[in-house]
Amino acid sequence: MAATIPRKLWEHPDPKSTQLWEFMQLINQKYHLNLKTFQDIYRFSVDRRSEFYDEVFKFSNLIHSGSYNRVVDESKLIDSIPRWFEGVHLNWAENILWSRSSTDPSDYGGKEGKEDDKIALTEVREGVSELRHVTWSTLRALSATYADALHTAGVRRGDRVVVVAANSVETLTIFLATSWLGAMFSSSSTDMGVQGILQRTIQVNPKYIFMDDAALYNGKNLDLREKMTDVVAGMKDCSNFRGLVSVRRFHDALDISHIPKTQTLDAFLSNRQHVTPPIERTAFHEPFLVCYSSGTTGIPKAIVHSVGGLLLNFAKEGRLHDDSKSDAVSLQYTTTGWIMYLANVGQLFGGARVVLYDGSPFQPDLQSFIKLIGDQKVTRLGISPRWMYEIAKAGISPREITDLSSLRMVTSTGMVLSNQLFEWFYDKGFPPSVHLNNLSGGTDIAGCFAQGNPLTPVYVGGIQGAALGVEVQLYDSLLPPGPGKEVPDGTPGELVATKSFPNVPVYLWGDKEPAGAPGTKYHSAYFARYDHVWAHGDFCVFHPVTKNLTFLGRADGVLNPSGVRFGSAEIYSVIERNFADEIADSICVGQRRPRDNDESVMLFLLMRPGHKFNQQLVRDVKEAIKKEMTKRHVPKYIFETPEIPTTVNLKKVELPVKQIVSGHVIKPSGTLLNPKSLDYYYQFAKVEELVPPKEKL
Repeated sequence: MAATIPRKLWEHPDPKSTQLWEFMQLINQKYHLNLKTFQDIYRFSVDRRSEFYDEVFKFSNLIHSGSYNRVVDESKLIDSIPRWFEGVHLNWAENILWSRSSTDPSDYGGKEGKEDDKIALTEVREGVSELRHVTWSTLRALSATYADALHTAGVRRGDRVVVVAANSVETLTIFLATSWLGAMFSSSSTDMGVQGILQRTIQVNPKYIFMDDAALYNGKNLDLREKMTDVVAGMKDCSNFRGLVSVRRFHDALDISHIPKTQTLDAFLSNRQHVTPPIERTAFHEPFLVCYSSGTTGIPKAIVHSVGGLLLNFAKEGRLHDDSKSDAVSLQYTTTGWIMYLANVGQLFGGARVVLYDGSPFQPDLQSFIKLIGDQKVTRLGISPRWMYEIAKAGISPREITDLSSLRMVTSTGMVLSNQLFEWFYDKGFPPSVHLNNLSGGTDIAGCFAQGNPLTPVYVGGIQGAALGVEVQLYDSLLPPGPGKEVPDGTPGELVATKSFPNVPVYLWGDKEPAGAPGTKYHSAYFARYDHVWAHGDFCVFHPVTKNLTFLGRADGVLNPSGVRFGSAEIYSVIERNFADEIADSICVGQRRPRDNDESVMLFLLMRPGHKFNQQLVRDVKEAIKKEMTKRHVPKYIFETPEIPTTVNLKKVELPVKQIVSGHVIKPSGTLLNPKSLDYYYQFAKVEELVPPKEKL
């Protein structure tokens, strides 16, 4: 039976005008090829990785010193973490602050010119109550000043600097100044609990922590000084820690004189030597950034990324996949504790103006954030399916309430984007000319495994294709650990990467050496599932015709009743499509306790205010799932829940709930926004005591 092709929603009006097409012609000319489609250039990028990344490096025009004789040793397996572009030295801050968006070397912005008067940053707070513009020349001057102060305070190459702060100019400036010196940067958001902040920060033993003295949350200003005090106390055993620097967040700085080992940012800056330190270029593979896994059931992994790997990946994704140019205006809704913060500020690399947004996109009302998109003439918007769902549920059409004529692309990530939201986006939400770029990757690689591109259409559901230069395959997830086996298109499997690529992390902080070897945390996290293959833990399927990659849920949370495997996203899609008026959210997990012979599917529903959970709703939900999916997709149990556990970035987390209902006691990570919400689920480990006899039939 032939596969059904989903509805086509968008395609580029002139694909030959894009940078990816230009790049493909360079490949054709140099290697005497005839690449025409995205699949053509994708196959070249993974079959001939050295040639592909060599051309990306040249096309990117990175500011660097040194040279390379070999791109990478392709004979080395991915779990050996091979080094790329040995001999090349570069610096993140230098490439951000003097970005070259053209392949013409004369475009190097090392000298002052008219481009320095352009706005690089626009800072906006919740409700658009305050605007702040920063030009390129000002951003460079600020970064030099902060680098001077950090250098005076003893920060050197390889040291760590941690920021717990909002998405602000100050946060970015500290990031750039840290990189300027060849030091390593790490960030957390202020809405994390103290334990969440310390679980991350203690691992890397930083010299300094910069922390906002206050925060904005759902229309309220929150005093963070008590949290500051607790953070400082929690750092008592960190040998490198010299102190905390309080960053004024609002008009008046808060008095921090009673907090030990703490000074204001003004005091910290006033101690500088007024001598700009030289920019420290480090080897391509050297670390400059520490990011953290969600850590929803334990201590988060401290993932260390290389300066060269991230810069080259930004060039690849920005120019080839997104067709970003220097006239772009980028707004990514994110906290500083999420990998999308890096994706946000990284847009500066291409010369874009970046809008830094602090606060909730739902405050003071659902329309304010949307109007900001039009007011700022945003060309690239980054949001989540959750935001789109709430806007669609409220009956709001963004294209009807603001001018979106400048908007060229909307990226969506964080969770699976349902089919109905794809259709809402084009039918009711946004202009038909906008490219909906659904993408997936993550903190682990500080980039994408799958994302959009300008050469293929957008269809309902899934992601346009795999990321260039990353050999993505789907393996049979039923096989035991060992050699993996690829499944054919149309068959769900676990997403893996079979060959190395530049933005594979260099190591996990505090891990054994060598990185990736058996016995290391690194190996256990990514390479223990299949031999010499990166297993990412996502359950996906390739469409046999369009080659779209659809994410069905996490592989470790895949539902498997009676051997029928499906993703939780399939259940969520039915709920959103049929019960959006009554049900605010849901979480679906599998229960398999040590005594159970099979897995039972449990679905928990969070009701909207004014709507009650009852057995008629349960029957309706089961019937809808049966009708739209199959009988075997129907959950055995459906319960109401008062709260759904999420990370601070509002990603619901299934794995701890699955472990709890399966009879395990877990220690929730500090990265959960609402860790106490897990307490409710412990009762369901003895579900038979909660279900009336007729429900057991």
